[in-house]
Amino acid sequence: MRTTPLLLLVSSAALALSACAKKAPETLPPAPADTAPPPAATPTPTPSGPTPGSQADFVASVTSDRIFFNTDESDIDDEDRNVLRSQAEWLMRYPQKRVTVEGHADERGTREYNLALGERRANAAKNYLASLGIDAGRINTISYGKERPVALGSDEASWAQNRRAVTVTVD
Repeated sequence: MRTTPLLLLVSSAALALSACAKKAPETLPPAPADTAPPPAATPTPTPSGPTPGSQADFVASVTSDRIFFNTDESDIDDEDRNVLRSQAEWLMRYPQKRVTVEGHADERGTREYNLALGERRANAAKNYLASLGIDAGRINTISYGKERPVALGSDEASWAQNRRAVTVTVD
């Protein structure tokens, strides 16, 4: 029969190869003396705080993002000047940033009157920033009149919060 020589040949080869195999040692060698685990990779710290140059950074960095006005006025007082100076300093750090100054009024008066008053307030803030060295081309203005109150109330405290100009960064 022909399969017998072939079977004998395969068996002989397997026996020869098994004789060459290494036997496992009965005991393992001791571990090296310095077996400290490798140092853990230090994670890269994630930045905390607002992104530099963002609206959040602007609000966090300046005295305030808004100035306030007396009834029917658009004059910049000393407190407003200090706020606008801090805004100008931030704008000088980020010369590529543009801003919009939003003018607002309280609920009293006609819509048309309050839109004009909001425009005067926004322009007063813009002009003061420009006088501090900020390129007027980087500053847009818009008036919302009485359309976007921050305080809903018909009392002096609410009206005082709504008579404002707010500086908002533009991306």
